[in-house]
Amino acid sequence: MNVSIIGSGYVGTTIAACLADIGHEVVNVEIDESIVETINAGEAPIHEAGLEERIAEHAGTRLRATTDYDAVVDTDVTLLCLPTPQKDDGSLDLAIMRAASESLGDALAAKDGDHLVVVKSTVLPGTTEEVVGPIVEEHSGKRVGEDLELAMNPEFLRMGTAVQDFLEPDKLVLGTTSDAAADTLRELYAPILENPDTHLVETDVREAELIKYANNAFLAAKVSLVNELGNVSKAYGADAYEVLEAVGLDDRISDRFLRSGLGWGGSCFPKDVNAIRAGAREQGYEPELLDAVVEVNDKQPRQLVALLADHVDLEGARIAVLGLSFKPGTDDIRKSRALEVIDSLRAHDADVVAYDPVAMDTVRETYPDLEIEYADSPAAALENADSAVVATDWPEFDDLSFDGMARRVVVDGRRIDVDEDVLEVYEGLTW
Repeated sequence: MNVSIIGSGYVGTTIAACLADIGHEVVNVEIDESIVETINAGEAPIHEAGLEERIAEHAGTRLRATTDYDAVVDTDVTLLCLPTPQKDDGSLDLAIMRAASESLGDALAAKDGDHLVVVKSTVLPGTTEEVVGPIVEEHSGKRVGEDLELAMNPEFLRMGTAVQDFLEPDKLVLGTTSDAAADTLRELYAPILENPDTHLVETDVREAELIKYANNAFLAAKVSLVNELGNVSKAYGADAYEVLEAVGLDDRISDRFLRSGLGWGGSCFPKDVNAIRAGAREQGYEPELLDAVVEVNDKQPRQLVALLADHVDLEGARIAVLGLSFKPGTDDIRKSRALEVIDSLRAHDADVVAYDPVAMDTVRETYPDLEIEYADSPAAALENADSAVVATDWPEFDDLSFDGMARRVVVDGRRIDVDEDVLEVYEGLTW
């Protein structure tokens, strides 16, 4: 199948490479010429496991990138993988989605025959049918239900495992306006649907739009509840990990997302939870539980620093922060809990030395005025440190040696796989 993808950010690039990998002819339409050049050179514009080799293999054959929207004319289906930034009130800014829909419609005006437009961006219910559809209709001269079909196909990609998540998903959600649209999407994903562990969910468009929000809101709520229970455990002097390990044995709960710590960050959970909160209020409903979910999450970095301050005089202390990305496997630092911790430490006049295997350049470029020192290894960060904070659970932090630390106080915000004996020897504090 010939596929066009509008947008070559984290989602668009991953999906383009993966669709080419399963045999489709893919063209990525992107306004950033540097990204287009990078993809066409066989390189990945983002850090993501398994992505670089797939782009290298398929660039110039089944995968190409362009800035020209006219490329969509020679395709059967277009996937909209566009950013929907958050406004100050938490609602979505659809300006990019609207502009791309106009450009797509203008291009499709020259196409003879049917075309399927699929929204993959996370948008509130009604956006696909009430915003994207009418704009494409107006600019293309085509009509939904005649020579134009609409669908909503949310993505559930996790940074660090996005390629695997796309190729081996737990579920594939197809929200369509017609049988023809559903048939096209089933053909598009046929190789993936051969996996017996992948659940196919076919529904209407609004339900598909809301499924993504419900999914992320539930996971965010689970993390915040676990962190609240972790804080209660700490207040009682109980081991939160032992408590939650037992809780996870209940098959109604499971052991996933049951590690108390610094909370969630990144681009998806914060934006999606805030968007559904704002959307609920627009519909006249007060989402009190989701408000509490955000409140608990926001305080976790301060909780960690407060715990550290009970054991170390932070003023003038040298504190090693291990990890800067919001999660392992990516250089994405959006809403990173590590940066919140650093801000709090700097507010206490602590000297911060940080290490991350892939995200340090991103932090330097994004926050050039951030007053911290960067180390070239975990050992260098720990050398002569009065304390260490584990903010991202990179595998290379497992079994660290704390020999070089001055005071050997460790606050683990992610429960890395450190030998408990080592922590006991070095007076570590597992949070």
